[in-house]
Amino acid sequence: MPLAGLEYVSPAYGINHYTVDKPYRLLLRYYTGEEPDFKDLGGYVGSRVYEVAYRVDRLSEPVLVNWSYLGENPDIVWLDPMERVVLEDLVSRFGVNRHPFEGRSWHHHYAGIYLVGDPGLSCILTITIQTAYALYKYGDERIRDYYMGLAGIKEPLLWGATWFTEVQGGSDLGANTTTAVEAPGGLWRLSGYKYFASGAGIADLALATARPEGARPGAKGLALFLVPRLRSDGSLNYRVRRLKWKSGTVAVPTGEVEFLGSEAYLVGDKEHGIYYTMEDLMVSRIANSIGAMGIARKAYLEAFGYASTRRAFGRLIRDHPLLARDLLESELLIEAGLAVTMKAISLFDTGWRSRPPYSSVYHYSRLMTHIAKNFTADIAAAVSRTAMEVFGGIGFLHEFPVERWHREALITPIWEGTSNIQALDMLEAMWKKKAHEPFLDDVEEIARSQQNHSLAEKAENLARSTIKSLQDDPAHAEWRAKESLRRLADAAAVLLLLDASRSTGDSAFEYAAELYYALAVENRLPQPGDEVLKEIITLRGTLESIDWNAKARVRK
Repeated sequence: MPLAGLEYVSPAYGINHYTVDKPYRLLLRYYTGEEPDFKDLGGYVGSRVYEVAYRVDRLSEPVLVNWSYLGENPDIVWLDPMERVVLEDLVSRFGVNRHPFEGRSWHHHYAGIYLVGDPGLSCILTITIQTAYALYKYGDERIRDYYMGLAGIKEPLLWGATWFTEVQGGSDLGANTTTAVEAPGGLWRLSGYKYFASGAGIADLALATARPEGARPGAKGLALFLVPRLRSDGSLNYRVRRLKWKSGTVAVPTGEVEFLGSEAYLVGDKEHGIYYTMEDLMVSRIANSIGAMGIARKAYLEAFGYASTRRAFGRLIRDHPLLARDLLESELLIEAGLAVTMKAISLFDTGWRSRPPYSSVYHYSRLMTHIAKNFTADIAAAVSRTAMEVFGGIGFLHEFPVERWHREALITPIWEGTSNIQALDMLEAMWKKKAHEPFLDDVEEIARSQQNHSLAEKAENLARSTIKSLQDDPAHAEWRAKESLRRLADAAAVLLLLDASRSTGDSAFEYAAELYYALAVENRLPQPGDEVLKEIITLRGTLESIDWNAKARVRK
């Protein structure tokens, strides 16, 4: 079989990204009561997906085709043919977007986003399942069944998109100016301009926000619409004006879309459009969180593999205490971020069928999603930066995949609402929806069940004091909101790691909880014993089973 070429520049290429990731597999068991069989998917993402994502980033970005040879305007995006094959495999063969609609949990779906890692490919999967989600839950009989093509349940396979952002509004959806006029036959006509439209040129169906005639100003006047790529007469339904040049996420075409009396279908009740939109954003914010952890894991695998082959000053660099500490800190961050994100997924899995005005579980899920989204974005940036440093000078070179993971990580604090937006939405969820009350009840229940009572009590006190400080001084709460988000994440991570240790019998989670608390809260990192250090940084020994020297050796 011909060599792919990537094996010469990437230690993480060619290994099964699921079977080596024992902490993630154990956390899946903790949250779902089982360990799903994603071995085949893990092998696929560690080989074909890894190779294609690297190629697209370096050599084969999407191209917008504005004109056909007949002088028509197709406004379609040409993807690298292997990118199309990978995307179709992920949906049709591996069923990444199918799980929640066929009785399995959202953990099964988000496992695919985590294992894929690449945020460009994951974005296409995410905006597609977001579209399926809205139609499945709120679509009428004319449009609901499209969810099956979007989820890969039946042919033809469809791609979706979510176009909410306008240049004058950004995260302020209430400033959007796209309008909707009701037309005969149950259709609507949309006019306006969407400035960040991921999936432009490849989407068969897109969700878009617009303000119906006579609707109130602000976000609560928005309705949600389904916009097909083609009009009922087969002509193009909107214009794709251009694609954006981006630092990362090259695999997903992001463009500007202009609606010119575009045909659209109303999704649900027009008075509830902003609620449907925020639900859809929760789907993608969780994807952003688990995707950030996927980026961090890819970067960690790159760094560990390199550190297991590179020698300096007479020994492997991973055997130098400072480098071992870098690996330990990175893995502690990854396990903490996974624990918090997977808690958010579990809550969403419990409450996602709730409808406006929603249940307390749904509001708790929303709060946890804001915490996870902010937390994991910081982790992805930190771990990928450290991974570049492990490689030294070559870690900054475009020819090695590790630098790409840092570029990709930098989108995660911005997509789906910046860190500031997550902090503001956290405060709104607390003050208006009392979402902190079930959070604190959960914190107390988990803390009381731990044998390591001292550490559990510290984490519980951290959570309670953080929320109390926001309540005691609401005038200055916004000033401290991002710091408070991080503190709530720290407290939750410690408790969830402790509980994962109790539930799975894996003592390394308790070690990780202790070390993470010391690092994140006390700003110190005690030196663990050699066995504890080795157990954590080798992912419970799975990375020790790989012959890294054989992988690094040039094959003749």
